[in-house]
Amino acid sequence: MIEEDRMKMIMDHYENPRNFGPLKSPTVTLKGGNPNCGDEINIYIRLEAENVIEDISFDGKGCTISQATTSVLTEFLKGKTVGQLSELNSDYIKEFLGKDIMITRPKCSRLALETLKSWVRTDFEKGKTA
Repeated sequence: MIEEDRMKMIMDHYENPRNFGPLKSPTVTLKGGNPNCGDEINIYIRLEAENVIEDISFDGKGCTISQATTSVLTEFLKGKTVGQLSELNSDYIKEFLGKDIMITRPKCSRLALETLKSWVRTDFEKGKTA
């Protein structure tokens, strides 16, 4: 993807975030933040049978990178299983943002993914889903 197209897509997700706003009756609500940058996100997930992410949304505030990446992840993860989430790594984010942005803004770019993966590691794998 050429850089101009990449930047347009990033700005579109920032200015028109997908899946923005709290879900009604989420199975779990996650909070993440990056105090150095002021990024704050809340991620809402509703699971269905077989640990499928039936719906996912977010709200929060912060820089373009953190908010756009969270928007992209919610689009990608809807309909995926928690197992597929646990296998996801930052290569997916690098593909969207580009290597240069990932290197210069690592905490902002990985905030949503790290928040989600922390939930999988600390709660979901231990049998707690709410």
